[in-house]
Amino acid sequence: MGKLSAALKKAIEKAELYPLATASESGLPNVVPIKFVLIENDDQLWLVDNFMVKTLHNLQQNPLVALNVLIPEDNISIQIKGKAYIVTEGEMYQRMRETVLKVKPDAPAKSLIVMDITEIFDCWPGDTLGQRLDN
Repeated sequence: MGKLSAALKKAIEKAELYPLATASESGLPNVVPIKFVLIENDDQLWLVDNFMVKTLHNLQQNPLVALNVLIPEDNISIQIKGKAYIVTEGEMYQRMRETVLKVKPDAPAKSLIVMDITEIFDCWPGDTLGQRLDN
């Protein structure tokens, strides 16, 4: 299980868009930019579905995901891998909606994608490229 350090949390909070990669059951890839990534705890992220179509379809077939946190001005690129599931009702879903709607009242916030983190890697060119950041 991957764990977020304080530095990784700061990077996640600073980024503005997050490419999210999924794949269909047959392995066909899909990447979409998402705006809202919420840190639930050290090993779980909440991803907000505002406009997902293929991504949701892929998650129903294959729960494995990869999220990129990119902040070029700080020389940061982090790949976070995990297993995700879709939540469309209940306490977690309502808490996500309240959080998102405070920031962007017109956001659809259709569903919550809960991502359990399995691995975290450095993706910025340099000496630590490809190294795990969650050991």
